[in-house]
Amino acid sequence: QVQLVESGGGLVQAGGSLRLSCALSGRTFSNYNMAWFRQAPGKEREFVAAISWGGGTTYYADSVKGRFTISRDNAKNTMYLRMNSPKAEDTAVYYCAAADRVVSFGVREREYDYWGQGTQVTVSS
Repeated sequence: QVQLVESGGGLVQAGGSLRLSCALSGRTFSNYNMAWFRQAPGKEREFVAAISWGGGTTYYADSVKGRFTISRDNAKNTMYLRMNSPKAEDTAVYYCAAADRVVSFGVREREYDYWGQGTQVTVSS
């Protein structure tokens, strides 16, 4: 059974920096494509970034491109999201998600089978 646990959320000033982590347990991390999604109050959950099982392919939402960086360390079973120059509109609960690497890889929620519990990120302006 795959378990995902996010960490690193909190309060950050606009223009600062924050790094989120997502640890996977229960299965071999390198068997999964990974992604970050977020949900702001009163809004639907939306795609943020995704990374392939080996780290060679990444996707970003236009709203975070150039500011956020997704990465992974398969030796540590962990995925990261570096948030540089965050804005107030980046305030949301951030979720990590995993998909079997031979099944799917993309930007849609339905492509991911496993989800973490979320970590709150609040950007103060």
